[in-house]
Amino acid sequence: MNDRSNFYPANRPTGEADFGPLQRPGDEAAGIEVTEDFERFNQRNDMFSRAFWDERIISKDTESFFASYRMEAMPRKADGFTQKDFALRNAAWSVADDYADRNNGNGVREGFQDPFIARLPPAKDRVEVTSIDEMTAEIKKIAKLFGADLVGICDYDERWLYASRTDAQNFEEKQNILPEGLKNVIVIAHEMNWDLCQSYPSALAGAAVGIGYSGEAKTVLQLSNYIQNLGYEAVASMNDTALVIPYAVKAGLGEYGRNQMVITEEFGPRVRFAKIFTNLPLIHDQPKKFGVREFCNVCSRCADECPPKALPYGPPNSGGENQSAAKGVVKWTANCEKCFGYWAKLKTDCAICLRVCPYNKDFSKWWFRLGRNLAATSLRKLILRLDTKLGLWKRHKPKDWWSSNV
Repeated sequence: MNDRSNFYPANRPTGEADFGPLQRPGDEAAGIEVTEDFERFNQRNDMFSRAFWDERIISKDTESFFASYRMEAMPRKADGFTQKDFALRNAAWSVADDYADRNNGNGVREGFQDPFIARLPPAKDRVEVTSIDEMTAEIKKIAKLFGADLVGICDYDERWLYASRTDAQNFEEKQNILPEGLKNVIVIAHEMNWDLCQSYPSALAGAAVGIGYSGEAKTVLQLSNYIQNLGYEAVASMNDTALVIPYAVKAGLGEYGRNQMVITEEFGPRVRFAKIFTNLPLIHDQPKKFGVREFCNVCSRCADECPPKALPYGPPNSGGENQSAAKGVVKWTANCEKCFGYWAKLKTDCAICLRVCPYNKDFSKWWFRLGRNLAATSLRKLILRLDTKLGLWKRHKPKDWWSSNV
């Protein structure tokens, strides 16, 4: 049942010749710019993979970082780093972890190194799509029924497909192939809990990430299964298979910010993304701009507040400081080694850059929506000064979360 080749007889590898010109229609609207030295990213070079094979990264800190997710190594005294904090974080991750581990013995880590393995092939009888508009609206409705907070759809773009996947046992490269004809990508977002995020950095705040990943696993599996039951192919994916940020931007879910995150109108940077590759006929959304890049050009709070100084100042550039950076893409790029090194010392994720972002607000409140809208105008520097003075981005004490009525 777990052999995907039985379900997808027309697989083919992808290569340089498949994606044609470096620049694609719609790139400018999405703020995507690639250069002549562009290369598809190799998943083996992401920091979480390198932490298992790259001797320059492996350390007692990285070993303790991963051990803390098994409750084997963790601080127990500092506020936000007690056993209860780690217990909550790890429990939040449990659904995503269970799926990731179910085929780990075969070198498969679903949702992280590999897409989710379908339980069954698509239905033999295919539902006819008589109205693409209606089907698109239905898919978005069902995605939200299954837990998604935001849904966007864009075209499949092979530039963002990993050049190869990573074997979860030996961390060697392995082929990264998808079925033919998957021309559409459904991108879903889950909101991260604001109260938890305000306690970054802490193990308590890490629960917001775990809830997001576990929610993503549930949603993409349910939605992809629905599409397969209609008779169409659907490959459910989280961190695996392809870079999700370019798809999220092209699907109109937000803009890319200095803090390396997609900033959404609804939740700012406080979201987790997942995706489904499918041949179900769907209408594509358009990229959305609401002034994020212009605001990030005058704001450097995330870089200022980053303890290991891993975030960039100045304008976007091509490339990065180490092999975990995408080559040939003009964007703000972090020093991933400095970033992950700090995570390893904490034994949990940091995300101070998320917490301090001026877009990290509860936009259900009209005054925050007004500030967001004014941030897209020539008043952006004034809005930044006001936001700084109000200090809403300051860290909340984790112990206050435990004692509050949430």
